[in-house]
Amino acid sequence: MEFKDYYKILGVNKNSTQDDIKKAYRQLAKKYHPDRNPGDKQAEEKFKEISEANEVLSDPEKRKKYDQLGANWKQYQTSGGNNANDWFSQFNSGGGRSSYNFSSGNFGDIFGGGGFSDFFESFFGGGFETKNRFSRKSQPRKGKDFDAVLNITLEEAFSGTEREFSVGGKRLKLKIIPGTEQGKRLRLKGQGGASSSGGEQGDLYITINIDEHPYYKRTGNDLFYNLDVDIYTAILGGKKSIKTLDGKTINIMIPKGTNNGTMLRMKNLGMQIPDKKERGDLFVKVNLTIPQNLTSEEISLFEKLSKLRK
Repeated sequence: MEFKDYYKILGVNKNSTQDDIKKAYRQLAKKYHPDRNPGDKQAEEKFKEISEANEVLSDPEKRKKYDQLGANWKQYQTSGGNNANDWFSQFNSGGGRSSYNFSSGNFGDIFGGGGFSDFFESFFGGGFETKNRFSRKSQPRKGKDFDAVLNITLEEAFSGTEREFSVGGKRLKLKIIPGTEQGKRLRLKGQGGASSSGGEQGDLYITINIDEHPYYKRTGNDLFYNLDVDIYTAILGGKKSIKTLDGKTINIMIPKGTNNGTMLRMKNLGMQIPDKKERGDLFVKVNLTIPQNLTSEEISLFEKLSKLRK
């Protein structure tokens, strides 16, 4: 069995910082991840190898032990690598060497692990297991969680919708309930990255992003709409029609003498409140429009009206 140089595997040197190691691992893991190399056994083995190296070098204590024990690999190999406790006794009895006590469990527990190479298991795992009754097997790690953003329209957020998409060759259906809010985070269990140590698969988290609407604005469960109203309707009163998010047409009654900026409240015509039978309100803001390109007769009439008002 040959010595595994974890530094060489990650492409760093022994003086590298933790940030250097983290950066190197992320670059390699991204390149050789099984999701990016489906069916590629060589890439899969490479991914396991760099994960094993990162398992040790990313932790200061584990790295320290690896450096001290790794430097004495030849001595361990010469001893046969079979009786770990005897070898540790020889290693710890040397003049000026640091002493480590692993009696509380096996070496694999200290380094985490699971699904590692023979070298790791022999050097750090089962080969160093003591007879202590507290020894336990390392637990496999969960795969990496993934994040994605799903864009929907305000109409879809209002009425609810469904989306079908493919993840790892599997067709999935995602249900968006009526009234879904901006930034809502949905979890798809077991649809994330695969575990490199035999653990459960990670999860996929989808964040909802609601596209901006040309007419409606949403605040909480309420809707806001800017309605253009001509001065004749504002003065004399009348009604205006608007189309709601579910495609229906409703009439907005404009009272006589309505001022610019007046806010009209329509109860229970806002967004559906999730998991409730209630809805928010619809607020319609009146924006007065001034007639353009008046004829001479119209101007004359407005002048007469102006004198009457005085």
